[in-house]
Amino acid sequence: MGTSTAYAQAWNGTALGFQAPQEGLLGDMLGVRPILEENGFHYNLGYLSQVSYNAGGGYNHDKHAAYIDQFSLTFAQDLETLTGIPDARIEGNIVNRNHNDSLTNKRLKDDRVNFNDISQESYGGQSITRLGWLTFSRTFDDRRLQWRIGMMNKNQDFDQIIPCDFQLLSQCGGKSANSMTWYNWNAHYWGTTLQYKLTDELTIKGGIMEQNPDATSRSHAWSWSTKGSKGMLLPLELELKTHVNDLPGIYNVGVLFTNAKQNDLSEGKSQSRGADDPKGYRSYNRTWFLYTGFNQQLTRHADDATRGLSTSWSLGLSDQRSNYMHATLAGSLRYHGLFDARPDDWIGFGASYIKMSDHYRDNQQALNDIQGVDDYGNPLYSPLPGHSVNAELYYRLRVTSWLELQPALQYWHRPGGLKETQDAWVTGLKTVVTF
Repeated sequence: MGTSTAYAQAWNGTALGFQAPQEGLLGDMLGVRPILEENGFHYNLGYLSQVSYNAGGGYNHDKHAAYIDQFSLTFAQDLETLTGIPDARIEGNIVNRNHNDSLTNKRLKDDRVNFNDISQESYGGQSITRLGWLTFSRTFDDRRLQWRIGMMNKNQDFDQIIPCDFQLLSQCGGKSANSMTWYNWNAHYWGTTLQYKLTDELTIKGGIMEQNPDATSRSHAWSWSTKGSKGMLLPLELELKTHVNDLPGIYNVGVLFTNAKQNDLSEGKSQSRGADDPKGYRSYNRTWFLYTGFNQQLTRHADDATRGLSTSWSLGLSDQRSNYMHATLAGSLRYHGLFDARPDDWIGFGASYIKMSDHYRDNQQALNDIQGVDDYGNPLYSPLPGHSVNAELYYRLRVTSWLELQPALQYWHRPGGLKETQDAWVTGLKTVVTF
């Protein structure tokens, strides 16, 4: 990966999906927005909706169009001018989600097994308004070291090499949220992080955060309390922003460790089978999660370096004793500006492979043995999940600077990891409005 400092300084991720904010529907708000920005307050207010329709197959064949939406406000207040502290700022995020309507839960998967993917990635966290993060940050050592502290979210610092443009959850960003010990986007937890630029391209990131299973609960939406915390999260990540053949790419590898108590999905405290162990399931005091991936531009349009083909790949690998999703692998291709007449449109295709935990499967089998059932059609039967393969094709149409429409087609092979569930076809429509 031969690079130069000039290339590193000119790194532009537009063709990788990291686009600068466009002019919003409200423009400069009669001069209010420029005044706010002159005083160091910057914000992005947006609306997103996602519709999924079960066109064929799945667990329940009754037709349903599932609709969800959300409003999000992300803001930053620059404090450097007021305090003289280098790059000092307060950053926040507030998300309002509505409708809580999941096609995955209602039609695609057997409700006797856990979900392993979601047709509408923004589903989750109930119909609720909550604080996503509120933090203070600053830099040291001529901006090579950044420090952040407060009620934070992993999205501010970690596993941010792949955008969340697909509607399938397994294609949305990296895979570290599959650890199920920290959470995406609109859930906050206390912590502090450090990022240090080892070189102009290579950054090491670390932190200490609370591991709080209650972070996604309704009672925690605006809470400052650490009530419910079970231990500490210790993330460590290396991120490389570089150029390959003069085209931008971003790569990472990370590990997430927690000392919080974990319950085994299968094994008992006094015997191999926990389902009927009088002492309950075995527990232990630590677990880990490994994640890695890349996002690399492959081709450049002759007249515009921000147009072209890119590819991404990501992997998440868990401790399958306590995590029912053992491995998730996702790959995608994106093209920005495929047609000269539509230089701001996108087309994308992605596919994911999800392997369920052997411990989770063993426990399902143990429940069947205890019930004395072996017939999938019996309501008492606990299905035995294996793996799933899901895919999505989308086209994103930039209607105006503030409106994007993104129709999509999804294919679900073995929804929920069950060979007994019919493969499903799902159509989707994602709408994004920037104010």
